[in-house]
Amino acid sequence: MDHFPDVATLVAIYNQINTYGRTNGMELLLQQPGEVQYSMTVKEEHLSSPGTCHGGVLAGLLDSALGAAALSLAFTAGELVSTVEFKINYLYPVHLHDHLIAHGTVEHSGKTLIVSSAVIRCPTHDNRVVARGLGTFNRYPATKRDFHDLLFPASPE
Repeated sequence: MDHFPDVATLVAIYNQINTYGRTNGMELLLQQPGEVQYSMTVKEEHLSSPGTCHGGVLAGLLDSALGAAALSLAFTAGELVSTVEFKINYLYPVHLHDHLIAHGTVEHSGKTLIVSSAVIRCPTHDNRVVARGLGTFNRYPATKRDFHDLLFPASPE
């Protein structure tokens, strides 16, 4: 039987394979299973108008924080997650060079679904909350995806 790696190891593997996060300059930090922090700085390629960040960038950061919180908890049971739905409230505009920190936390963990919440703060502007959201995630066994091979590489013979 496969021995499932610890959550910190799994998060490190996830960071290596998460092309979306890397491409957007996002950094994931595990606080504890079910609680994460994602951070990024707004760059030129994130703008929708001169100096203003596109809402989709905030939605991507929020979904990442919500999902990573759920994923880090699911990892403890040898599971992965997929987004079922999420909602976002945009509270303030975000601008070029603003630093953003999203904090995601699992609110409920059931047999098939995990619900997490997240806020995005902007330390550049007095740490104000610029967006918040709630997400629902489906949990399923890690063996159902190719991710399993990354976690349990075949031993050399």
